[in-house]
Amino acid sequence: MRSWLAATLMFMAAGGSASAQMSAPPPAGAKPKTVATVPIHPPALQTPTDTANAMAQGERLALQSDLAWVGEYNGAITGEVSERMVAAIREYQKAKGSKQTGVLNPQERSALAETARRRQENAGWKLVTDIVTGARLGIPTKLVPQQTSDASGTRWTSPTGTIQVLLGRRKEANPTSARLADEEKKDPPGRRIDYTVIKPDFFVLSGMQGLKKFYLRGSFKGDEVRVMTILYDQATENTVEPVVIAMSSAFNAFPVAMPGPSPRKTVEYSTGTVVTEDGAILADREATDGCMAITVQGLGHADRLAEDRERGLALLHIYGAHSLKPLGLSDGAVKTSVDLIGIADPQNQGGGAAVTSLKAQVTQVGTGADLALAPAPAVGFSGAPALDGDGKFAGLALLKPLVVATTAPAGTAPAGQAVLVTGDSVRDFLKANNVTASGTSADAKGAAVRVICVRK
Repeated sequence: MRSWLAATLMFMAAGGSASAQMSAPPPAGAKPKTVATVPIHPPALQTPTDTANAMAQGERLALQSDLAWVGEYNGAITGEVSERMVAAIREYQKAKGSKQTGVLNPQERSALAETARRRQENAGWKLVTDIVTGARLGIPTKLVPQQTSDASGTRWTSPTGTIQVLLGRRKEANPTSARLADEEKKDPPGRRIDYTVIKPDFFVLSGMQGLKKFYLRGSFKGDEVRVMTILYDQATENTVEPVVIAMSSAFNAFPVAMPGPSPRKTVEYSTGTVVTEDGAILADREATDGCMAITVQGLGHADRLAEDRERGLALLHIYGAHSLKPLGLSDGAVKTSVDLIGIADPQNQGGGAAVTSLKAQVTQVGTGADLALAPAPAVGFSGAPALDGDGKFAGLALLKPLVVATTAPAGTAPAGQAVLVTGDSVRDFLKANNVTASGTSADAKGAAVRVICVRK
């Protein structure tokens, strides 16, 4: 009785008096009232696409990139959600023996990121700006450690040539994506095209070129054309194809110039020319500017004593060095062709430090005194001595920093090319800094040294 009463009081407190809430029972034989009901549906489950759309754009970009690096995603890395992206997640889960939900749990996402990071590290993945074309691209530096450049572009290759990356530039009047794609299909002859995409501002081709697979992405701006081509042996397919996806998405043929100077390299390599027995060395001003430390390989620390901003020269000095071979700065004639004696960046020669010789043509630029060199030598050659046809000193080669989206004044060297500072200008610079060149040797290879600048 007490429990029943308590229940009744609780009911009244909750909803009012019992008499107000209860109705009299219907008379016998009365038909029951029909009450309209509304069916209750369970809430819709969130789909994998919904989950992906709820992510921040940066998270989606990182997810697509990581999926590409593990070989599951072969679409454009744009951060846009697609069925291809969800399918790639399910394939990754399947490969790992997990439930194929299309949504990664935190443990799966962490494992995916770590695998992608290791593969990038193993490939030596780096984003670089090509000094010749100005294009921004990703390069697997461990897969293609050898680099060469000329006036038409840059090539990266593996030691055996099984993998090659070619970045070229050219001018064409009134180009269109369709016309450029047709030209690339025929050059070189015999290309077999398996895949084509043509958009208003870029085009993509892939297929077979001889015995190699190839992937090509091209773009244009005005009359300037930039084309990146990746060639690889079929035996390297599993290693290279995930990198191709990353390279395609990273390729920016005409990056927008940021205000101010280009970012400096943390470690920059250039060539120096020994000009006195007591350790005076001519070098590139830009390549030795802002350094925490300057080292001449094999000889030790160097101090920078002077610079010439107009000509781009710097004067270094090392102390206590022995057996130096200063180059004789004879009055050589600047002709149409010179030999450049320099040391390419270690990346360009598989970590080596060999002194090599390159030929370049000399042309006057505009109405000024600047002389251009073509093809431009590889990175690391800036500061290399130039010899005329008789083996006499003709000047110093400098790689000018690339200036994007600007117009150089008349009479100055084109951005991204090499220039020749004449022997007269070099001798004037030394004289102004009270340096008497004591070299008599014609051995430019013996006088060329690698200069290493370390910045913060």
